[in-house]
Amino acid sequence: MGQPSGQEPGGIIAGINVTPLVDVMLVLLVIFIVTAKIMVMPAVPLDLPHAAHGEEVQVVLSVTVPVTGSLLVDGAAVQDDTALIAGARRALHDSPELRAVIQADGAVPHRRVVHVLDLLRTAGVSRVAFGAVLDEGAR
Repeated sequence: MGQPSGQEPGGIIAGINVTPLVDVMLVLLVIFIVTAKIMVMPAVPLDLPHAAHGEEVQVVLSVTVPVTGSLLVDGAAVQDDTALIAGARRALHDSPELRAVIQADGAVPHRRVVHVLDLLRTAGVSRVAFGAVLDEGAR
């Protein structure tokens, strides 16, 4: 009397209720979608250059900051701050899309690198990157 219809007492269960299984799978699908969105988002926002045509070349102003001695701008020694600002302004006038790359020795004080960064900003260069050299022991 208390048996579900279609089932004999002591008999084999012929039907399976799949509704709980579908509910669990939908919850797992939602969790997967949410975590996939989080993992795809970049941790650091990047300002990547865009190329409109293949023949355009990006101009880079290289500024090397050694431990001792004068700064090197595109391989040429610069004696004082005003010469660095003038050279950067000239390069920026020639190429408005100029990017500056500061490469400093590891032993250079941080304040000297920040000073070079400030000089470039004074010259009007707004796109600045920092270069690094891979250690020989790390290879």
